[in-house]
Amino acid sequence: MKLTKKSHACVRLEKDGRTLVLDPGVFTEEDAVLGADALLVTHEHPDHFDGARLRAALEANPAAEIWTLRSVAGQLAAAFPGRVHTVGHGDSFTAAGFDVEVHGELHAVIHPDIPRVTNVGFLVDGAVFHPGDALTVPGRPVDTLLLPVMAPWNKISEVIDYVREVKPRRAYDIHDALLTDLARPIYDRQIGELGGADHARLAPGASAEL
Repeated sequence: MKLTKKSHACVRLEKDGRTLVLDPGVFTEEDAVLGADALLVTHEHPDHFDGARLRAALEANPAAEIWTLRSVAGQLAAAFPGRVHTVGHGDSFTAAGFDVEVHGELHAVIHPDIPRVTNVGFLVDGAVFHPGDALTVPGRPVDTLLLPVMAPWNKISEVIDYVREVKPRRAYDIHDALLTDLARPIYDRQIGELGGADHARLAPGASAEL
């Protein structure tokens, strides 16, 4: 499987000539969804969900489909009948040849005064886990964890403890548009030294073979 990092929380996974795109939001390049056979969206916040990008992907490929939670599906389903699927915690399905499990239910707490929205994480082919905006532990071994390193709802100690709890073989940074280049070496060093897993980050557009 080939993993390509796009800006912020979006990644592309490619296998057997098919492409799965996760969380293309407003911080993500517009071409991130081009050629997608399937798309997964973890929750409704605009840095993960951009309706215009998703509509463009579905219009460009009449066979493309989306799997997401109810709050997102409700905004797209009427325009693309039969192609937008609602999923929740405990569900499993196949999307463009990728086997996907759904884990988690709620977005992490930003502040007690801000209502929590729903959020799901996606475990792809039993190997790659994208948690969205939560520190969800999937409850099974994970080879590659897509790690939200910088957000209004987390701090580095929580990120490190999350890596320790999930125990992946490797962790790649996502949710990093808010992290300045000046701060990156601090995060790289502390997560790498304390997380207990191989930790790396990919520049937008860079790829890795998993």
